[in-house]
Amino acid sequence: MEPHDYIVTDIQGDYAYLAQTDSDASEPFQVAMALLPPETDIGTRLRGFMGMFEII
Repeated sequence: MEPHDYIVTDIQGDYAYLAQTDSDASEPFQVAMALLPPETDIGTRLRGFMGMFEII
């Protein structure tokens, strides 16, 4: 398993929608805001690995 890069496309309540930017993934997927860094907002770029995310 390798890390992937994402961008936050939408936030709805306690959930953010992430679109993978380093491949041709078709649709954004939902992630609980509790799993993302506190300063996450729409447009934030993240790197995710095994359920852990960091801002890049």
